[in-house]
Amino acid sequence: MAHVTTSVQCKVHNSFRVQQVAGLFDLPVTDTLCDSFEVDVPSLAEDWQVGAIIGPSGSGKSTIARAAFGDAFYEPGEWPRDRAVIDGFGDLPIKQITHTLTAVGFGSPPSWLKPYRVLSTGEQFRCELARALLRSGFRNDQLASGGRGTDPQVGPPESGKPSPLPMTYESTAPQDMQLSSRHAHSGSLRSPLADESLVVFDEFTSVVDRQVAKIASAAVAKAIRKEHVASRLVVVSCHDDIIPWLAPDWVVDMQTGELTRHFKNRRRLRRPQVRLEIVRAKHKAWRMFARHHYLSGEISRAAQVFLAVWDDTPVAMCAVVALYGYKNRRRIHRLVTLPDFQGIGIGSRLLDHVAGIEQSAGKRVNITTSHPAIIAHCRGSPPWKAIAVRRGPATSRQSKAGKVIRSSRGRATVSFEFC
Repeated sequence: MAHVTTSVQCKVHNSFRVQQVAGLFDLPVTDTLCDSFEVDVPSLAEDWQVGAIIGPSGSGKSTIARAAFGDAFYEPGEWPRDRAVIDGFGDLPIKQITHTLTAVGFGSPPSWLKPYRVLSTGEQFRCELARALLRSGFRNDQLASGGRGTDPQVGPPESGKPSPLPMTYESTAPQDMQLSSRHAHSGSLRSPLADESLVVFDEFTSVVDRQVAKIASAAVAKAIRKEHVASRLVVVSCHDDIIPWLAPDWVVDMQTGELTRHFKNRRRLRRPQVRLEIVRAKHKAWRMFARHHYLSGEISRAAQVFLAVWDDTPVAMCAVVALYGYKNRRRIHRLVTLPDFQGIGIGSRLLDHVAGIEQSAGKRVNITTSHPAIIAHCRGSPPWKAIAVRRGPATSRQSKAGKVIRSSRGRATVSFEFC
């Protein structure tokens, strides 16, 4: 543990109005104004992954974060104005970028092609978060495998025993300011806690809708704890409503100056439950999901549609159709989660449940996909078995009555069967 004491100073320009304010409120007029802060912060030598520094505006959150974690403080940069947001991550490999975007809950390929300036506030926030994490570290091998097991808050459905519909799942500083700091265990002004595998993200979720803030918090915490991202994270925020969703290992409350540890004895906060109702729906439900899916085209008229509903709001959709040319076979036709709810496993829970429903009706279920999040889920989920990998364009297209059938042929994909 480090005991951090820091102070900030700024010059005061003496003017007529400054004298007026000083007279009205009986304030002393000095050449400089100074604020000091003193708190305990866990060190990197301790076993934690996610931390939080919270408090109201002006409480010294950012000041303490800079003093304690130095070089790890993320500074947002400029984004290309008229180029796709996917071009804003430097020379990193495309797979690394897309996997990190997916890990933080921005898994909508159509939106990756848009400039940063036209994205929604929530999407921009997730892009900044992905850029910060990419500058710190990335576990490509872990993300490709999807880890092992499922989210501990949402245990896997019982194999071969899907429940009847409806179903409920439970898943749970300005340039004119000078900074000085000292640490109880170090005389160096450079932070002893700074580390290249640490990201400190200021104003975390401050500019987004509170629902988006909660989902984004759960998504990034999940990505870090499953080691999809090889980095520790410290968030700095004036909002404490994200704490149950982020489930940090420790929290520094700048309003009280107290440090609360949740990683002691390996016990953490548990995030709130997400209760999903899975219901059948009509084809018109596709309208609210169509522009967020990475494939073009309309939904098949023969598709059966299922929705995941959270608090009476549809948040994800799955459509199933017959597998052309095979009897008693079904394939996942469309699977999409709305952007504000991506990153916490809603789509994968819906996928597993729908596949279970079809299996209980005596059908074999397949899914062919090129989306990294779905591939990672199926690879790491026991009910799904990889049956085919296409690494390049197919030599032929499926056709019927001389007409080409739109399918996954022509794309690099992985096919899975629900066993």
